[in-house]
This record gives sequence, structure tokens and C-alpha cells, in this order.
Amino acid sequence: MEDKSTNVDPIVIEHLTKDYGEGRGIFDFNFTIKKGEMMGFVGTNGSGKTTTIRSIMGFIKPTSGHAYVNGKEAYEHASENTKHIGYVPGEIGFPDLKTGTNFLKSQAEFLGLKDMSYANELIKKLQLDPRANLKRMSKGMKQKTALVSSLINNPDILLFDEPTTGLDPLMRLAFMDIIKEEHKKGKTILMSSHMFNEMEDTCDRVALINNGHIIDIVDMKDIRNRPVKDFKIEFNKKEDYEKFKKLDYKIIRDQVEYNQVTVELKKEDTSKLFNDLKNYDVKFFSEVKYTLEKYFKEILLKKENKNV
Repeated sequence: MEDKSTNVDPIVIEHLTKDYGEGRGIFDFNFTIKKGEMMGFVGTNGSGKTTTIRSIMGFIKPTSGHAYVNGKEAYEHASENTKHIGYVPGEIGFPDLKTGTNFLKSQAEFLGLKDMSYANELIKKLQLDPRANLKRMSKGMKQKTALVSSLINNPDILLFDEPTTGLDPLMRLAFMDIIKEEHKKGKTILMSSHMFNEMEDTCDRVALINNGHIIDIVDMKDIRNRPVKDFKIEFNKKEDYEKFKKLDYKIIRDQVEYNQVTVELKKEDTSKLFNDLKNYDVKFFSEVKYTLEKYFKEILLKKENKNV
């Protein structure tokens, strides 16, 4: 099997396909994750996020194409690669050990790790009691234990498959804070989620997966630094609403019943809008934040319209 060990990119996916039949699986995935980059995978359940991550781990043999980890083919070098990857699966199944402490110790022994100071720091941050019985742990406790296990030897590559699903809001924040810290340290991270806000807060790029196909990969800088802005304006008087509509602004939403419009304009034209609005009796004015979710909904809508 081809070895690309001269390739410095930690994760390289080339024409990766896993066909389960009847349109299920992933088809012709191509992307590269640079060193220190955090990439997000977002999509509905069954879209292919888990299959991709399991392929990178080397758990699944591709139908065609390849996944490379640090230049080595993932399936062929799975046992070697796993020592350099921290992995939190979507469905957590622990070995037949009595407590979380036993499990973390066994992981440390497998990795030849002597220093448990970072593990203990994480246990404290996550308010985890590792002495609990592994089989009786709640979903949240299992996820905490899996996260500590994935970071225990300070790996350079991290793969998280829906790591915050089922967690309460406070624990989700604690999880995300730890992941952000790992990103700041220069770790290469791939995280799947169905929560757009998690992707927005953490990722450098995000891929949209739909029915086993990558529809788009967006750089989050393009979302955050969009050259246009949207503003929602509501007027107290119908005549002001009608008069404003005659100005040369691009109206992307018109709600007659509320005397309300949403306009899209270039960033540099914002001050002009403010000056124009001084002449009107405005009831309500706010910027409509452009989000990753909105962007992907637009992409999917365009795709649907093209297929009609």
C-alpha cells in the first residue's frame, strides 16, 4: 500500500469512498487538514460523519480511495496511527474493567505513559469521579472519561465524533473549552457535530455533508468577514415604511404586516443607511448576524433548486 510519509499534512483524504449499498455510505471525499488546523464536519444523522472518522482511524476498509494519517495509509497502519490520535467515538463502549480509574490506567500503560498530571487536571476540570463503575456511568460520565482518555498522552491529532451530544449546557461548555485549549496548543483536530454554533466557535474550516457527499467546505473567515451586512428595520408608521422602500436599498425580506424590511448592503455603506434612517420614525433596528447555519441552508437550497 502506498506510503506518503514525506507528506507533512496530518490528515489527507483522497477519493475516499465507503459504499454500503442503496445509496448509503460516503462517496469521493477529498480534503486535507493542515497541521494545527481544526476542521468541522456538520450534517444530519446518517450523512457520513462517523464513517469518515472511523475510516481515518483505520477501523473501516474503504471501498476505494484512501485516508492518510501523517502520510501513512490509515487502514494499513491503524495500530501504529492510533498511538498518535486522540479519539472520542460517538458511541462509547468501554472494555470489561471495573472503574474509570482502571480504564485510564490501562490506557496509560498501553501508551507507555508514566506522568498522569494532565489527566488529573482534566478530571478536575470536568468534575469527573473516575472511581465510578464503568458499566453504570451516565452518558455524560462516559463522555468525560472518553475525553480524558483521548488526551491522556497529549496526541498531535484529535478526532471527536459528536463529543457533546447528550451533555447538559454547562458540561458542553466545559468540553468545548478543553477542545479550544487543545486547538490553541497547535493540535490538528477534526470534530463532527450537528450543532452549528459549536462549529462557528471553534473551527477554521467546516465541511457540510449531505447524504454521503461533501456539498461544500467553507473557511470560517469568509463567514465572519462577509463583505455585506443584513439589517432588520421596523417603522412606526406605514408611510415611513413605504417611503423607505423607494430608496435604493436591496430588500431581501419584506414583512408588510409589521412595516418591516430586511436589507442587505456592503459594509462600507452602513453609515449611509444610518444617516438615511434619521429621517424616519424607526421602531426597531438590528443587525441580522450571518451564521454558518444560514450559509449552509443557502447552499442546500441552491442545490435543491438546481436539481428541480
